Amino acid sequence: MDEQNPTSPFRPLGKKLKALRSRANETLAEASGAVEIDVRQLASYELGQARPSEDVLLLLISHFGALDDDAVRVWELAGYGTSKLPVVHMVSDEPLMQQASTSMDSRILFTDVVDVVVSNYGVVMNFMQSAGSTTKPSVVSKVGMSREHAKSILRILQITLAQTEHNVQNLPKKLAAPDSSSPDERSIN
Repeated sequence: MDEQNPTSPFRPLGKKLKALRSRANETLAEASGAVEIDVRQLASYELGQARPSEDVLLLLISHFGALDDDAVRVWELAGYGTSKLPVVHMVSDEPLMQQASTSMDSRILFTDVVDVVVSNYGVVMNFMQSAGSTTKPSVVSKVGMSREHAKSILRILQITLAQTEHNVQNLPKKLAAPDSSSPDERSIN
């Protein structure tokens, strides 16, 4: 079958997705269930008959643990611009999470705006920072996951916040109540 066949315009992308799934040793049903898409839909991607949306492709890349080179290649085969790809192209054999943990060190990005997109395919959260009242918030991080994973995170977050609130309520009043002095002027005895 020719790669330019109009019935499978995304055949190179499909071959790459199938290779990633095979490398993960998963069936179509397992992989589609993990990212919460229909089995027939994943099969149409692998056959090159359809192109996944950016959000679904991010979920697939993340689920398969694609290394940077593979992630960039899949993204390019789908015809999406690499400026939106949330990984940096590096030549490495380290998994993405290991690279992220060593390159990020202990930096924390704070956010004041979160845009959450939920579909049948999963959840994508855009963490943003606003730069003032006249400018549009800019995305500092984009995270995609399955709906099941999002539910698990929600439960963990609720439990952790409840424990923290309980601990804050038990602090002495002087520490628990914020005052008007700056953090540098407060002392903890």
